Amino acid sequence: MEAGINKLKVLAVDDNRTNLHILQVFLKKLGHDVILAENGQEAVDRFRRDQPDLILLDIMMPVMDGFEAARQIKATPSERWTPIIFLSALNRDENLVEGLEAGADDYLTKPINFVVLEAKLRSMERSLSMQQAAIDARNRLQTVSDSVLEAIISIDEKGIIASVNRATETIFGWTSAEMIGRNVSMLTPEPHRIRHDDYINAYTSGGVPRVIGQEREFEAQRKDGCRVPVSIGVTEVLIGSQRMFIGVVRDISDRKAAEQKLRENARLLQTYYDQTQSEQQLALRLMEKQLHRAGLQDTRLQYKVIAAENFSGDIVAATRSPEGRVYAMLADATGHGLAAAISVLPVLAIFYRLARRNHGVREIVLEMNEQLKDSMPIGRFVAATVLMLDEQTLKGEIWVGGTPTAYLFDRLGIARKTFPSDNLPLGIVGNSSLDCQPLAFGWDKESQIVLFSDGLLEAENANGQQFGTAALEAAVAHTSPENRFARIDAALTRHLENSVAADDVSLMVIDCP
Repeated sequence: MEAGINKLKVLAVDDNRTNLHILQVFLKKLGHDVILAENGQEAVDRFRRDQPDLILLDIMMPVMDGFEAARQIKATPSERWTPIIFLSALNRDENLVEGLEAGADDYLTKPINFVVLEAKLRSMERSLSMQQAAIDARNRLQTVSDSVLEAIISIDEKGIIASVNRATETIFGWTSAEMIGRNVSMLTPEPHRIRHDDYINAYTSGGVPRVIGQEREFEAQRKDGCRVPVSIGVTEVLIGSQRMFIGVVRDISDRKAAEQKLRENARLLQTYYDQTQSEQQLALRLMEKQLHRAGLQDTRLQYKVIAAENFSGDIVAATRSPEGRVYAMLADATGHGLAAAISVLPVLAIFYRLARRNHGVREIVLEMNEQLKDSMPIGRFVAATVLMLDEQTLKGEIWVGGTPTAYLFDRLGIARKTFPSDNLPLGIVGNSSLDCQPLAFGWDKESQIVLFSDGLLEAENANGQQFGTAALEAAVAHTSPENRFARIDAALTRHLENSVAADDVSLMVIDCP
């Protein structure tokens, strides 16, 4: 039965075929579907097979009476409540009591008053509609819970697992059936496993919270015995009079591996610096390696990076996911040399890792911002434009934070869309304060996205005149897509003449599929 619809599937049970026929005609006239059974055993079998919404059950029947049938039906595991109305000529109080104790929800004596029966059916319809609404709400909540990447685990105050979502099964390797009903300590390694109940008892007895209301990192244990680093946040809720605890667990293996790799890279960088005092050359070697990744050789992409010094903060990156999405990034870190290199290394690592996993722009931006905010000192940040083009849907996403406005040019060189820098650069504020929602867009055939750093717009010639957006748009106007990159590059070269740009100049032109 669907919420808001009066039509019910009714199981009518009576050993008297005349009575059964009358019930069938009456119920169909009300618009209900009817299932018939002539004894208690047949009623139990039809209930298990057909899952009716409501049961009208006679008491005195062969094979199995109505009392026993009601008991067996109520004992059958089910997530739904199925009301039972006894219809019987037995009208003594003890018969009513026995029927209710057997599991009946209502009792109507024969001969049947069909006006009263219809009223009782409408009352049951309202109750079943409310039940369906509650089930729908629960299913929607479970769908949301199952779609998140973090494990969500609820336990009671004794540490017994009450519910888990799909991500819990993925992270820990246990099925929900194997976890529900067991102590949550099964997910923790020794020595914490043996002490876990003591932690809960200490808190529920009035102790100081060690995890409640805050996020902590520790090692969990999978079904196969392997340990996995996780972060967990626990919230206490009161459901009725019962205290429950909701834990949100995130597998941070990739982040820990990335942090370890970053620590190793930082140590190598510092060692090279201390030994050779050649900071610029070291930074240049590291960034040249990033600039020669295979993704930057994509035929849809043309790019150029002109460093004002041996290396500064400008970087470009591009790759394709296994699903065929095209990802590109143009970033500009504060500072020059080694300091700038350290800032962009984690950004590049996260960009390539999440792009290979086909993540959206929003997830990439959030991960990069979190890493920079946690690891970089105040005053160090990275301006960036992150782009994704989906060849299947011909839709794209772009996020611009601190870099100049990005352009979408059509095949004639006309700017059809602009994507202004409405967001803060990465690493300045936490994820809760960062607007990380990308802009969605589509495109016409032979369109191109043009990304560039502020060094291109601010490049000054010998007279102190900046290149600016007007020169960029003039260089692009009335050009074919295959010549557009060369026209912009040539216009910048003419503008600078023999001058050297004071800041880095980066340019990317990406063909839309």
